[in-house]
Amino acid sequence: MVFQGLVLSVEEMLERAQADSGTQAATEVGVRHTASDSARACTALLTAGGSLDECWRFGILQTLDDYTSTLRRGGAPLGMQVFTDEPPLTGAAEVDAALAALACYLADRDGWDAPAWAWDFSRCLTTRWYPAVPEIFRDEADLDSPPAFRDRGIFITNRSLARA
Repeated sequence: MVFQGLVLSVEEMLERAQADSGTQAATEVGVRHTASDSARACTALLTAGGSLDECWRFGILQTLDDYTSTLRRGGAPLGMQVFTDEPPLTGAAEVDAALAALACYLADRDGWDAPAWAWDFSRCLTTRWYPAVPEIFRDEADLDSPPAFRDRGIFITNRSLARA
């Protein structure tokens, strides 16, 4: 079978995509994934024998990615909705505190009010946790960890929240 469609240049495809984006506002898509979704995923992961570092990658960093995508589509008013619903507790104080810390960190960075659940005492880890931070970088994490994380006993480097 021979292709009989229209071959567009990259420029033409971009122009069409930009024109189509005006027909449906990006905010109409809404929030696709939330911190609550990530908490439930971490609970399942932990129940299946997963590690706290896996929850960091597949829960906390996934929530950061979801927030970033939502923020790009609809700005802070839409982005903050990733954190509107209180995530269920996962059974791991480290993960619960990290979700709260992420909400507070992003709220402070992007100019919105952190949700009340992020300040709940049950989400205030007091022990030291270095999620996915190799021993060699722990001194750096002690110095670099943002206050929202440090205040909950979570120590990360500047690179820990860097995303591609």
